[in-house]
Amino acid sequence: MDFAGLTVSTADLEHGGYSCFEPVAFVDLAATPYEARDIRLPPCPLIGIGGADHPLASKLDTVVESRSQAAALGEAAISQSLAASTLVQLLRLLPSLSADDGLTAESLAYATLQGSTAHRDWIARRKIPSCDLIRGAVSLSRQGDEVIAMLNRGEAGNAIDRHMRDALHEAFVLVNMDRSISRITLRAHGKAFSLGADLGEFGTTIDPATAHMIRSRTLPAREAVRCADRFAVEIDGACIGAGLELAAFASRITATRRSWFQLPELAMGVLPGAGGCVSVTRRIGRQRTALMVLSGRRVGARQALEWGLIDALVD
Repeated sequence: MDFAGLTVSTADLEHGGYSCFEPVAFVDLAATPYEARDIRLPPCPLIGIGGADHPLASKLDTVVESRSQAAALGEAAISQSLAASTLVQLLRLLPSLSADDGLTAESLAYATLQGSTAHRDWIARRKIPSCDLIRGAVSLSRQGDEVIAMLNRGEAGNAIDRHMRDALHEAFVLVNMDRSISRITLRAHGKAFSLGADLGEFGTTIDPATAHMIRSRTLPAREAVRCADRFAVEIDGACIGAGLELAAFASRITATRRSWFQLPELAMGVLPGAGGCVSVTRRIGRQRTALMVLSGRRVGARQALEWGLIDALVD
């Protein structure tokens, strides 16, 4: 990684003078004066190297302690430059938006990337799991004033296909219509809570504008956010992509110690598009969200608890 050619100073950033068109930029916080004024962020990820307690650190897209960590993020950003740049621009915007407006902005950003060459290349190369005949379903049961929603596609790792997506949307619509329901708890059958969106369905809607309209009408997050104070999640095992994105809207999340979490969308040439840019950011902040997406790495249950991605560990 050529840090020399990609490292910028506060002088470059302060007066809008930064005009580099590189896919990623770094700031050496140890060599940066503390009296830095307001800066103008470039349209690419701006990654700080050094201590998170530096006065400038909170203004950057994410911060890591070492150059080796920074290099890994930089390589990921370079390999998927359009997705990485769109991601950080969206994350910078979200704190100023309501949850509903944030979901709209996320969907529009996702739609932009759906039409990219990088995403279409990934679709052409993808390996599709052999679970096409296992139709997704959500089982609902009511116990007094509580509803239990069970992801019921364990043989496919509870990958969320359009059938499961629509069933989840309907479940949250039901909760929002019936105020006698005090809580909806989301659980899952099988070894994994959810492996994310069904990879076999990527690219089935070719037109990005049509895909955006479908998300606007049927995305479960649209309804989940309206009953977040009555929404709880119990996670066991892998919680990836769309599964994590929906779960993060809950007011209470518990997870077993063997659980782990991941947002792998960058490698696909897109960003989290099931509500995760909104929900995960509201739980752990935009910098840690950027770190999760840019790195694509797994986050263990204990780290998730320390960050606030989950609320408690259970046996």
